[in-house]
Amino acid sequence: MLSTKVEPHQLPSLGSFVRGKDVESGKWVYSLSARAVLDDSFANLTLKRNLEAGRVSAADVAPGVLVGRVSVADPDTVQDALAAAAEATRLWRSVPLSVRLEDWNRLLREAIHDNERELIDMLTLEGHPLELARWELSGMYELTRPETTGFLRSQLWQEFAIGARRNIVRRQPDGVVCVNPPANAPLVSALLGVTSIAGGNAVVVRAPRTAPFGVSSVLRNVIAPVLDELGAPPGLLNIVCGHPGPMLDAWIASEHVDDIMYFGDVGPGLKIERRCVEAGKKPILELAGNDIVLVWRDADLEGAADAIVEGFYGSGQLCMVPNRAIVHPAVADELIELVKVRAAALKPGYPDEEGVLLSPVLRHDKFTRYLEDAVEKGATVVTGGKGMQIDGTLDEAGFFLQPTVLRVDGLSRAGELSAVADETFFPLMPIIVPHAAEDATLFDSFLEFVNASPYGLRNSLWAKDDAVIDRFVAHTVKGGLLKVNDSHIAFTAPLPSHGGTGLTGGAFGEANFPVLRTTHLQGVSIIRPEHREGHDAHTR
Repeated sequence: MLSTKVEPHQLPSLGSFVRGKDVESGKWVYSLSARAVLDDSFANLTLKRNLEAGRVSAADVAPGVLVGRVSVADPDTVQDALAAAAEATRLWRSVPLSVRLEDWNRLLREAIHDNERELIDMLTLEGHPLELARWELSGMYELTRPETTGFLRSQLWQEFAIGARRNIVRRQPDGVVCVNPPANAPLVSALLGVTSIAGGNAVVVRAPRTAPFGVSSVLRNVIAPVLDELGAPPGLLNIVCGHPGPMLDAWIASEHVDDIMYFGDVGPGLKIERRCVEAGKKPILELAGNDIVLVWRDADLEGAADAIVEGFYGSGQLCMVPNRAIVHPAVADELIELVKVRAAALKPGYPDEEGVLLSPVLRHDKFTRYLEDAVEKGATVVTGGKGMQIDGTLDEAGFFLQPTVLRVDGLSRAGELSAVADETFFPLMPIIVPHAAEDATLFDSFLEFVNASPYGLRNSLWAKDDAVIDRFVAHTVKGGLLKVNDSHIAFTAPLPSHGGTGLTGGAFGEANFPVLRTTHLQGVSIIRPEHREGHDAHTR
């Protein structure tokens, strides 16, 4: 079960976690509950700043406002975490793969199950709607299923008997992996990053200053005990909280660091990629998605509408939800009506309430610009387009946005709309209806549009015709994951959960399966001495 150090004022407090020990700096950052922010954002965000500046005491704060506090790592602690990780990986990399992978995945799965209620509570405290928290946790279950473990094992170690040779193709750990999770989904991203431990690596995780407590608490109280049970060396998992800029600078400059896993926006991510390459480190990026749902004339329209509406989950502030749809003109009117009804039924609310799928959108100005641009260029607003309060009352100053559906007629110029061309991080769904054409030509244009995207996360198709499905699978090169007649966002083992090329994963591609991305291929050929005599070393 989750546990934390409790101070006299009963506020859970966590230091940095380095070499298996708690390290406090005397400087703290505070995590607010999502309810407190929604009830009075200005007052409580001001309170957070005052707490962190030492102008007020946590003992004077009303119950329910604060989740906990985390110590800010000083520069010496940041450096010690990297040194500890380098020492730990030298020991951990020689541990048998059966322990590092099979036992790790089994124990990790059990730990997630045993702490499921607390994990979901922590995610809702971060502001994730309850249903999304369950979905996020389902990804960890799929990542630790026996089918996924078996696939990873096959990639990490294979042996071949070639004459007298015992030939091995294996993946060796890169070493020290530093993980920078995003502010919008820090906990689950950190959990994904620490799975690189199975490859023989040690990990240093930055707990974001905006929401540090969930990351620090769960890694400390769920993941660290699993490593202890495996007999892992202290320092294999380290957690430090701090500003991203100085922390990334320290990582890139450090002789100990081998890989940097960065979750975030495209612009900063690509800059980090260049800096990593220049410093001789491997960049692993999970940046953005602009996913497409394709709907063919024979599709199950009810299922397709459900998949498209997944684009509104979390108010669209998730990189792997669909951002656009293209629908066959023969069924466009019916599909758009189904999506409209579903979108209008989504309601705002507190994240810990059942049935809530929308999250607050703190700034509406970009949404407004994208919506106005689309309308100016010929799009039609089908539903939504307004701000609202937590009770659903229309209010442009409210935290929430109505799920907004756009109809965009014509495929050839659809990309001129910013809402189509760019990743939108708010609840705005353009549904593109191409002009009528022969089906063969029309589907070619669907595929061309998908493959022209600079993003590469997920794409999905709804169709019944096997020839259409086969053509989609054979010719869609963009996307770390393709789904056919399935939920766009559902996780399913042993398929990858993240990743893609282009603006999603950078020049080197995806954050899929961190255990593979943080390792490198090595070939080994062994001839035993007793087999050496008379053996021609050059025989193939």
